[in-house]
Amino acid sequence: MAKAIMIQGTGSNVGKSMIVAGILRALRNRGLTVRPFKPQNMSNNAAVTSDGGEIGRAQALQARACGVDPHTDMNPVLLKPQTATGAQVVVQGKVVGSQEARAFGRNKQNLMPAVLESFARLATQCDIIVIEGAGSPAETNLRAGDIANMGFAQAAQVPVILMGDIDRGGVIAQIVGTQAVLDATDNAMIKGFCVNKFRGDRSLFDEGRDDIVARTGWPSFGVLPWFEHAARLPAEDVMDLPARARSGGAGLVIAVPQLPRIANFDDLDPLAAEPSVDLRMITNGTAIPADTDLILLVGSKSTIADLADLRTAGWDIDIAAHIRRGGHVMGLCGGYQMLGKTISDPTGIEGPAGTVEGLGHLDVHTVLEPVKHLSLRTGFHIASGTSLHGYEIHMGKTDGPDCTRPLLKLDDTGEGATNQGARVSGCYLHGIFASDAFRAAYLATLDAKSSVVFEDQVEQALDALAAHIEAYFDLDALLEAAAEVK
Repeated sequence: MAKAIMIQGTGSNVGKSMIVAGILRALRNRGLTVRPFKPQNMSNNAAVTSDGGEIGRAQALQARACGVDPHTDMNPVLLKPQTATGAQVVVQGKVVGSQEARAFGRNKQNLMPAVLESFARLATQCDIIVIEGAGSPAETNLRAGDIANMGFAQAAQVPVILMGDIDRGGVIAQIVGTQAVLDATDNAMIKGFCVNKFRGDRSLFDEGRDDIVARTGWPSFGVLPWFEHAARLPAEDVMDLPARARSGGAGLVIAVPQLPRIANFDDLDPLAAEPSVDLRMITNGTAIPADTDLILLVGSKSTIADLADLRTAGWDIDIAAHIRRGGHVMGLCGGYQMLGKTISDPTGIEGPAGTVEGLGHLDVHTVLEPVKHLSLRTGFHIASGTSLHGYEIHMGKTDGPDCTRPLLKLDDTGEGATNQGARVSGCYLHGIFASDAFRAAYLATLDAKSSVVFEDQVEQALDALAAHIEAYFDLDALLEAAAEVK
């Protein structure tokens, strides 16, 4: 019978996703069969699974830490923000519609059966499931009908370890305050706490750790130092983007406009890992630098809205000037759609039905459609002949004269488009820069050299993270606290 344990956080971005990945890899290294699970996630950084659905990118990384393919059961509810108050709802890998936050709050309990169904299936496959919570259980206004934190822990009777983030300050109040606002039934699920992201001499926090123990009655599972290789692992949260950049470094300058609804931004990780690349995230209010070699427009959850924000920021003018100077531009997925002449939304998928003008740098037209394209693909880069792999995750079709000069060939079919001067290109395939041969060939066309074996680097980072967990987290106590799945 499988066991389960849940890591919840005192807030968002406290490091739950990464630490769960490390725990999973460490337990796998001990010879256990392990699986990740996150009942409800909110992220526009998604991964395509082997069973043809989509889950949060963090759960795909956690599956990799376990040595298994990602599966939709690992993240049965995924919310993909489209507006400030609304999101696309994905259940067991498939889009079921879009909802405003207030409506989702009323209806989320209806998704608990699907969550428990996925959890039960995973439990038949492994020795232990390590579950990641979402946000914080201390958000008492969200407790009614909760499926992400204590609501799930209670429904599945899974013990909880609470994680705080000392780097942001106030970690004692984070943990003690969480206990103060939870009711007695929820507090009884918590078996202990841990502190993450400590910098410097850990012994200086001994009194603080002991104070938390004294105030809560919960044992400590560890005080984890800052993990220096975190940036080598795919990020889930857009708040991690600035840390991904290598701004100010030497080498090829790649500028990435950071649009509000940026999605699947782990496309940037292999480029950020290259010492020869100076990857710069360009924020609103900042012009695209004149010394940029490549402007990279990455994915978007709401292409039309992000295109409007791109124009508001004045980046359309910067992109046009960059092209006139002979610079290169590449668009991936939503970025590819923006580079075309028009984007049509006849059924109102992203908002009011209608057609908007694109940037016009590719002679293509996009029509948004209700059906989402989800697939894992392999092929090659036509210009260099180098092999690559990636995944499609988009709603819409793009066609036009520049598609007769496709960027890629996938299963004997052209994919993407290139302009006549071969300096502007785009495609729907995410993840292509993780293919070392393609990345090296593409960077070579920009007079830069690749020196990174990216997938090996990710594996090395996961192994280093597992060693980090073994050194600073009480895994034996975690295994003792885990409960059998009923």
